[in-house]
Amino acid sequence: MQLLKHFKELTVRPKNAQELKGLILQLAIQGKLTGKWREENPDIEPASLLLKRISKEKTQLIKEKKIRKGKKSGSIKNEEKYLDIPEKWEWARIIEIGNLFNGNSVNKSEKATKYEGLETGYPYLGTKDINYGFEPLNYDNGVRIPFDEPKFKIAHKNTALICSEGGSAGKKCGITTKDICFGNKLYALEQYGNIEPVFILSIYKTPIFFEIFQSKMTGIIGGISINSFGDIPMPLPPLEEQKAIVEVVETLFKEVEQLEQLTVERITLKEDFVTSALNQLTTNNAKKEWEFLQDHFKSFFDETHNIKKLRETVLQLAVQGKLTADWRLQQSLNGAEVEDASILLKRIKDERKRLVKEKKIKDEKQISSITDEEIPYALPESWVWCRMQDLCPNISSGSTPPKPYFKEEGVPYLKVYNIRNQKIDFDYRKQFVDKEYHSTKLKRSILKPGDVIMNIVGPPLGKVAIIPDDFPEWNCNQAISFFQPLDRKLNTWLYTFLLAGTFLDRIELIGTAGQDNISVTKSKTIMLPLPPLEEQKAIVQKVNALMGLCDALEQEVQQSQEHSEQLMQSCLWEVFENY
Repeated sequence: MQLLKHFKELTVRPKNAQELKGLILQLAIQGKLTGKWREENPDIEPASLLLKRISKEKTQLIKEKKIRKGKKSGSIKNEEKYLDIPEKWEWARIIEIGNLFNGNSVNKSEKATKYEGLETGYPYLGTKDINYGFEPLNYDNGVRIPFDEPKFKIAHKNTALICSEGGSAGKKCGITTKDICFGNKLYALEQYGNIEPVFILSIYKTPIFFEIFQSKMTGIIGGISINSFGDIPMPLPPLEEQKAIVEVVETLFKEVEQLEQLTVERITLKEDFVTSALNQLTTNNAKKEWEFLQDHFKSFFDETHNIKKLRETVLQLAVQGKLTADWRLQQSLNGAEVEDASILLKRIKDERKRLVKEKKIKDEKQISSITDEEIPYALPESWVWCRMQDLCPNISSGSTPPKPYFKEEGVPYLKVYNIRNQKIDFDYRKQFVDKEYHSTKLKRSILKPGDVIMNIVGPPLGKVAIIPDDFPEWNCNQAISFFQPLDRKLNTWLYTFLLAGTFLDRIELIGTAGQDNISVTKSKTIMLPLPPLEEQKAIVQKVNALMGLCDALEQEVQQSQEHSEQLMQSCLWEVFENY
């Protein structure tokens, strides 16, 4: 069987480990994990005799008035049998194999006044105290029912529980390890005939049982009646084989969990090491650290999370000037004259004054100059610090037109959700605004191809994009701030800087927790490093090359994941089609 052949490989990824557990349970309730055991134990008592004993036990319990008689269950039709089962196994409805009942509801005030804080009594469990399968139940929730309380039903030790209503219906389930009282949104099945509770739980946790469970749910909240639940058929192995199944399941689960834990530890260690190495890149000798990382790319960056960190670090190195240290050295050795960024900044400021004087742009209140205390890190000699307003006059945000001005054609109108993967995705929920309204009422927020935009309403804050060439003019809503540098050659550098997001740690946010915003005024004060124009080009080329490397690494990770998924699907095919 491929499952056992590729067992360790299938548990390399935590997601696969969870799927593998489901597959193990599916195999268990089909008898496919105990085929060899049956060959070695041909004379075991068939499940038909177990059912006869259960019938006698049930009759006696009814006679002693320990359980209700209930309605008679109908015979199981062939179309209800959702699995092929081995010889000596039988089909039985849930109601036939155990005493099925729900718990008692307790309102909040009664629980607080009568049942919380008691030192003795039965633990009272609600849906929140049940987990998703084989995990322990939560008995220490502070709620107990006195032993002599007559109105509460008791589920005894080794009873299978399952949630019957709401979002957790059919998902949350478990086995009691002590006598309890429990809520009315849980069904308890006290098995007759010493049926193994772990085997019952194994059935509950299989995808095929959950599918049948869901098909019988009704109502707005979503729930299954106790009668509908009791009517669901279950495969029933001989009692001795149940024990063998439980043993195999527990053994395989233990191995999956050990491999899963090793996988998690491996990923965590690698992430910690990568984080440390990338931090070293941004604080120490970048060239030396970079050479070390390059030699270990394949082994370090085989997880999507680590590649994401690499992208972030590349951008941090870019805005610190560490990606182009060799470029500056080469220019110096070649005697090339590179215009200092201070000259570029002065030229932009002079151009700004001219445009204000000619009344082509508005004059703005001057922002305070940058102090030494504000500077977060040292820049290369030819770089300077400046504020966003020094480069981009009249920074603003968009606005929302009244509904009648949205048209099927016109000027494209952007919202935050159109900034996807750091570029404009206008095909996603496309909107247009009336051309005349755009050119008169929205004149302040007219966007041109090449302009840099950023969302200023979170979460998440700081998504950025460059306006593409698809349309000559665009517009946007008030959740987007835009930057239109006087020197259009700066657009790509501004995009790269904002993409790095390092300024977010230094800017004062407004709004409430979880809904932080950046005001337009604060957008103007963003402090950024300005390299010479020639170096900006070199930085962008370097960033693009490294992002291409990240793309290639992500593609390899995706291919690896696809291989793993294909292997899992191959095993699933073998289990469900070839047996």
